[in-house]
Amino acid sequence: MPKSRFNGIFKLVFRIFKLGFILFFGLSLFGVLLFRFVRPPFTWLMIERGFQQKARGVDWKIDKQWVSFDEISDNMKRAAVAAEDQSFLEHHGFDFKAIEKAIEKNAHSKRLIGGSTISQQVAKNVFLWEGRSLLRKGIEAYFTVLIEVFWSKKRIMEMYLNEIEMGDGIYGIEAASQAYFHKHASDLTKHEAAAIAVIFPSPLKWSATNPTRYLKHRQYLIMKNMKRLGPLDF
Repeated sequence: MPKSRFNGIFKLVFRIFKLGFILFFGLSLFGVLLFRFVRPPFTWLMIERGFQQKARGVDWKIDKQWVSFDEISDNMKRAAVAAEDQSFLEHHGFDFKAIEKAIEKNAHSKRLIGGSTISQQVAKNVFLWEGRSLLRKGIEAYFTVLIEVFWSKKRIMEMYLNEIEMGDGIYGIEAASQAYFHKHASDLTKHEAAAIAVIFPSPLKWSATNPTRYLKHRQYLIMKNMKRLGPLDF
């Protein structure tokens, strides 16, 4: 192949790559800034779960009711922090100590333990698809940095508790509160909030109202951590 032709192909590929990078950066930044003020109408996970439901021969179900930060029980906010990310208000998106501990535990255990912060989970739930590839984790880290820069911790927590999957077709704390305890998210007790928080890692397998012995123990630990937490100054 002539050198001039090779250089031409290389320049074309480079331009395409450069354009794709600029487009991705612009759209991702726009999305993060938009969702700083606007509620996401859906997430990729909701679409994926909908197709899985149709494949099982059941109706597509998305039970989701947005509630503002102030309409969510303080007990639920404390339970989420106690269960998922106790340094949420201190870190800038990543808890490197938790990641290190997760790596050590996963090396000696069959049960995979995640080290993701609430900010990382929001990045995944709102902007990305399910998966464990290095590419997806890298993009997740990128979106985590963006939301930490452009959103407040209050907004991150509000988004987390409104978008997280909490059961089969159940998304967000208001829908979960109504489904499990027949009350508004603002009225959740400490015990109820801990019962919901305990199923966050596997909401399709675990039940907030019919917990196993393992989940009851986890609920007890979450309630202990809720007491230990200092004031949550959002």
